[in-house]
Amino acid sequence: MSSQPASRSVAPPLVCTIGDLILDVVVLPHAPLAPDADRPATIRLEGGGQAANVAAWARALGARSRLICARGSDAASELAAAELGRREVEVRGPVISGRGGIVVSVREPDGARTMASDPGVAAQLAPEAIDAEWVHEADVLHVSGYCLLREPMARAALAAARAARRVTLDLASAQDIERYGAERFSSLVRELGADLIFANEAERAAVPRLTAPAWVLKRGARGAVFPEGAFPAVPTSATDTTGAGDALAAGYLVGGPALAMAAAARCVAQAGAMPAAPGAP
Repeated sequence: MSSQPASRSVAPPLVCTIGDLILDVVVLPHAPLAPDADRPATIRLEGGGQAANVAAWARALGARSRLICARGSDAASELAAAELGRREVEVRGPVISGRGGIVVSVREPDGARTMASDPGVAAQLAPEAIDAEWVHEADVLHVSGYCLLREPMARAALAAARAARRVTLDLASAQDIERYGAERFSSLVRELGADLIFANEAERAAVPRLTAPAWVLKRGARGAVFPEGAFPAVPTSATDTTGAGDALAAGYLVGGPALAMAAAARCVAQAGAMPAAPGAP
């Protein structure tokens, strides 16, 4: 009889995110758009939103994942939630009567993107709608910075953070931070108490006096700087940059810098912000 101890299976980490669940309309024109003209394009509908994207990528990279959000009661919300379900992401939070969020993302000829956003009912997520156990049983709570720009969603994010074992944050866009007020936004970030903040260079510059225990600086084609050091981008053929930073964040939370860079490269090589659903063509 063997004296070896019985092996124990270790459950994958649980990444919980909080933020928007929206319907992404991704438009990839085959030629430059022009006023009063029709142009051929590849157009895709899928779930989106910073927090939803991170949750979907975390699951695709081997973690368990959960999204806390407020959803609308319309067809767009049902479709967005179904897309997350196909990617095996657990969705928690209230369904609120009204329109869900929709974002139209158009890729420019140079690879940049232009977006038009309608957040719908997402900001109506309230602290009392969150069960603390949804957060406490997770290994990490990853907060979308857009939560902090709107009430009562900001209070909901702060309440969730108080129940979390660990908190990370991805900043909102530089333009949104400047419009909201950098000092006001920074004050909420400090209250959140994140031990790691993700930001691109413009976002980091928008809050110059904000400090954190650790940063991940996303630099696009020039790679990223992690607490472990600078890592180059993985060579790939870029199709659509939408969601690359979200894939990077998920990769880092699940497996560190190398997985982060591989996930970002995988994301930009496809159309849309989420990984392909299991069984998708």
